[in-house]
Amino acid sequence: MTQQPLTLPEVEVLARAAHEGQTDKAGRPYAEHLAAVAEGVRARGGSSEQQAAAWLHDAVEDDALSREWLDSAPLPQTVKDMVLAVTKRPGEPVEEYTARILATPGALLVKEADLAHNADPARLSVLDEPTRQRLSAKYARVRSLLGLTTS
Repeated sequence: MTQQPLTLPEVEVLARAAHEGQTDKAGRPYAEHLAAVAEGVRARGGSSEQQAAAWLHDAVEDDALSREWLDSAPLPQTVKDMVLAVTKRPGEPVEEYTARILATPGALLVKEADLAHNADPARLSVLDEPTRQRLSAKYARVRSLLGLTTS
């Protein structure tokens, strides 16, 4: 018997549980970032599969869920592909990372929403100046490599 794919609400519950107790650089609950990225994908016209990938976009990278879990999860392959596309690999050049995102259907919108939330001035304002400058430059470089405008 084939397992039914997880619904979007089930993916949200799973992602929130996987990141329970984690905080972002500003000390906020990490689930707030996941919710903002998923909402950013939805607001940009993203599909439910892209929204699911948004909820899970940092799960493997942050070791909240294992790659093995993702491989066997009852999720469409497109969701798994997008999650893996936006998962940074240790020591990977940013050019390879962005090329993988561009080559994976649906992943660019997920990364665009992620970058938009990461670069939100309100989020960055609580960080110290050197961190704020470093992250702003990093996000601008990734946006440039992905061909995203600053609007």
